[in-house]
Formats: sequence, C-alpha cells, structure tokens
Amino acid sequence: MARFMYLGIDIGTSAVKVVLINRSGNPVASASRALSVQSPKPSWNEQSPSAWWEAVRSACAELAASSPYRSVAAIGLAGQMHGAVCLDKFQAPLRPAILWNDGRSAPQCAAMQEAMPDIGQLAGAMPMPGFTAPKLRWIAENEPDIHARIAHVLLPKDFVRLRLTGTLVTDMTDAAGTHWLDQASRKWSPALCEVSATDPAWLPEVMEGTEISGYLTDAAAKALGLPPGIPVAAGGGDAATGAVGIGAVRDGDAFISLGTSGQLFTVTDSYRPQPESAVHAYAHCVPDLWFQMAAMLNGASPISWWARASGASISDLLSQADAAKLEAAPLFLPYLTGERTPHNDAAIRGAFYGLEPSTGRAEMTRAVLDAIAYSFCDARDALARAGSTIKGLAVIGGGARSDLLLQTIADALGTTLKRYEDAESGPAFGAARLAMVAAGASKLDEIAAKPAVDRVFSPNRNVTRHAARLEQYRALYTALKPLSQG
Repeated sequence: MARFMYLGIDIGTSAVKVVLINRSGNPVASASRALSVQSPKPSWNEQSPSAWWEAVRSACAELAASSPYRSVAAIGLAGQMHGAVCLDKFQAPLRPAILWNDGRSAPQCAAMQEAMPDIGQLAGAMPMPGFTAPKLRWIAENEPDIHARIAHVLLPKDFVRLRLTGTLVTDMTDAAGTHWLDQASRKWSPALCEVSATDPAWLPEVMEGTEISGYLTDAAAKALGLPPGIPVAAGGGDAATGAVGIGAVRDGDAFISLGTSGQLFTVTDSYRPQPESAVHAYAHCVPDLWFQMAAMLNGASPISWWARASGASISDLLSQADAAKLEAAPLFLPYLTGERTPHNDAAIRGAFYGLEPSTGRAEMTRAVLDAIAYSFCDARDALARAGSTIKGLAVIGGGARSDLLLQTIADALGTTLKRYEDAESGPAFGAARLAMVAAGASKLDEIAAKPAVDRVFSPNRNVTRHAARLEQYRALYTALKPLSQG
C-alpha cells in the first residue's frame, strides 16, 4: 500500500487531538478525546499518563474508521510542556504526572534562584513552579521514596513516544521547558540538574523536532491499527509545533495561542534571554531558531470555568455577552491557577470586583473576556521589555473559535489579529508537518507556508474603553496580591 498520509498527535491538557494530513500538507481528518485533570490539593494539578495513551488509541480508532488512515507514512508528536513523568527502571510511572499549571514547587523555585542567581540566563527564564526541574526538587524533598526509585523522567508527549517506539527521546522545545537545558548550546546542563536534585542519567536524548526519534513497534502498531516500522519524528512542545503549524519559522514571526493556557510567541534567530521580564527564551523545535514567549497559565480556560460556575454553555454565555451593558461590566482577574508572565506568582487567584445591582451574567462574561485580553496586553508589554516589538498577530487554539473574544483582544491590544482556517488544530497540524520533514517527504521551508486566513479582526471604537480598564485591572492585581500571600 502506498503511504502518503502524515499523522500529528497532540497530547493536550484538556484533550488529545490527532490530525491526518496529505502529502500536499492539507488536513484530511481529525479526532479528539477529552482528558480530565485531578487536583488532590489546592494548587496541585495531575494527570495519569495511561490516560494519554488510551486517548491516543481511541482517537486513532476514529480516524481509522473514516479516513485513509492506514496510509500513514510518518508520525509527529506535540504536547503540553513542563509535565514531570517519573518512571522506574521498568519504565512504569511512579506517580501521576505533575502538570505545567501545578503550583506546589514555589519554595523550590526560590531555593534554586538563590543557589544560582544567574540561572535565568542559562535556562532561558527564572525558575517557575510550572517547570519540570523544580518539580523534581519538590519530589526529592517531599516524596523521597519515589525520588529514590526514579530511573527516567519524560515529558507528556515523550511518554506517548515511549509507548510508540520504545525510545527515550525528547525535542529541543520540550527540553527547553524543563529548566534543565542550556538554551544557547541546546544541551542538558549538569549545573541545572544539580540544583534541582536531578540525575542527568534520568534525562532522555534530545533531538531536533525534524529528526526521526524511533519507529513504530509491533505492539504499538497493533494497538493503533497501523503497520509497524513507521518513523516517528521528535516533534515539539505545543507552543513550538503550533508555530510550525502556522508557518512561524522565521525571525520575527509572531502569534497568539489561545488554549487552556495562553502564549504570545515570537520567533528569534538567536538566543535572547530576558529572565527579569518573566518572558521565556527557548530553543525552537526546528534547527537554528529560538523564540521569546510570554506564557499565561490561564489562557482561554476562564471561559470554561465560568460556564461551569454559572451553569450555562459557553455558546450561550458568548451570545449573551454580545448584548451586555458595558458600563455595568465588573473587573475580573483570570488567575485561577496563579500566573507566570508577567507576575511569576503561583499564589494569586481569580476574583470579580465591582459587582452592582445592574450586573448580570452577561456583564460578568464580558469581564471574563476582557481579562483574557488584558493578560495579553501584559504579555505584549513583557515582550517589549525583552526587546521584541509585536505588530500584527496570527491566532490559533480552541479559544480562537470565539469572534467576540478575538475582537476584544484586538481592541485591547490595538492590533490586528488574523485567524487562520482550522486554527484549533495548530499543534497537531504542526506535528504532522514535522513528520513530513523527518520522513524526507518535504523540506521545512516548503511545508511551513502560512494557512489561509479565515477572518481578520481590526481594532474598533472600544480601544479607548479598554485602555482605562487595563489600568484598573493592573491596580486590582496589586491590591489583592497581599491577600494571597497568607
């Protein structure tokens, strides 16, 4: 059978998504499976690694039933960054994976910063609780029996790779997000391992995202309904593969990613650390490129939270918000799981302020949308302090489905946004593109074209309103911060 399809697998936080593209680089089919997050204690967020594999199997089974799935020639991987998957000598998980939005390791971050004052210049960012390395120090201090049994540490997508190929490999971007990578040399740093109670022998091999990391084993092929021996590209962390999916592989390319988390991402042709700005400077998943990224823990997820809390569907909330009385909209802080850029504050939490008798659900929804937009204003300003100027922006991710949210962000930023077609498939689509390159079916500059534009959102008359509210939003964080420190 001729093989002319390429499969991208994205291990997200709220869902696993798989995308099938043809040799022209166009999407053919996709499927997704929802995931749940467990929070056994405040600020803890965990997932079962086995849930990722089962979701991959189920989503691929759906593709197999309705597409030329068995013609897959190569597979690429994308995934949520920073998660700590600790394995024993038998390559079995020792505990649930600790996720990127877990805040328990703040004390360990402070200790790492004190021990290595220049750590941010080496690792690309100051230590933050979401990163992998502080999690390992937390395990050493709080779960010593588990720490003593660790033989391997992987990232979420790389655990799935292990099930696919039997290899222990990661890519440059996921390695960058661990806080163990020397970003300039693109190699593991013994000093960063030492300060985080990590044995370098536990870490996987690091490859560029366009390299072949292994081949589909007989067992994995049987589980997925594919022929064995299919090459699997190293792939990338979700932010970087999302960049590949929209052709952001040249110096100066920039975009917003609106998923469970949020990123404002700009490509650079050199390593440019600015840790004091709370901006991440990381290796890209393609050779000889890096990026600067403002990373927000909450992204579009406050909308999902508000839907659950208010007992309404997201579509109903957005429809009602279109008719909201703007003068009655309160302020909202979106920090449901703390925040990275610009605050590096794991303790702060969300809040409404300014409720009055005329405030209804529509006005509160509008406040939530405004707050998401204002977090991107903070992100833009942080990147400006790090030396990057953002003008026009593309936008990808599940949150990009909302016209009202994108218009709100465009107004608050005073910047035009371009939503690409099939914007929700960014990381999985980018992973499939990397698979094409790894398999030799195409060169990166041939497939990394910008997708067709679905809609353009230009700033409108609400720009002035947002400028005033942005200052109030920032003042509200400053006022409430002391309350979160107790």
